[in-house]
Amino acid sequence: MLKLSRLTDYAAVVMAQIARHPEQSHAAAELAEAVQLPHPTVSKTLKMLVKAGLLESHRGAQGGYSLARPASRITAIDIITAIEGPVAMTECSHAEGDCDLAATCGVADNWQRVSLGVRTLLDSVTLAHLADTAPLKLPVQLPIQSVSLAADTA
Repeated sequence: MLKLSRLTDYAAVVMAQIARHPEQSHAAAELAEAVQLPHPTVSKTLKMLVKAGLLESHRGAQGGYSLARPASRITAIDIITAIEGPVAMTECSHAEGDCDLAATCGVADNWQRVSLGVRTLLDSVTLAHLADTAPLKLPVQLPIQSVSLAADTA
């Protein structure tokens, strides 16, 4: 099954909670209580999101966490990448990928198209979309043939 880790899911939940109240700083304990997750898990997630540049950490009595940029400029792929690393369907589907079968497999280009399609979709979903309680309307463009690789344009 292709699925995100629990930690990535929790990161999206925590980020959405912060996005719903962007005018204030949020303490880790307050966030943990609001989203009903263990405090250590929320703290770990917050640290990863700060390291990725998605959240800012503020010290002091009025300290806490806030979005590093507006929710409309943080995407689902930003959150996933912060926790999971690069989004790719196969090892050869991302820039750092390396595969011993690349010369003979015959499917690498198509996996790259699928990966690009998935990344494009995830990049079109913002934190503002995720934080909204209304159903998400995905701007999906199908069929997959509409996805072009850099090699196609050369």
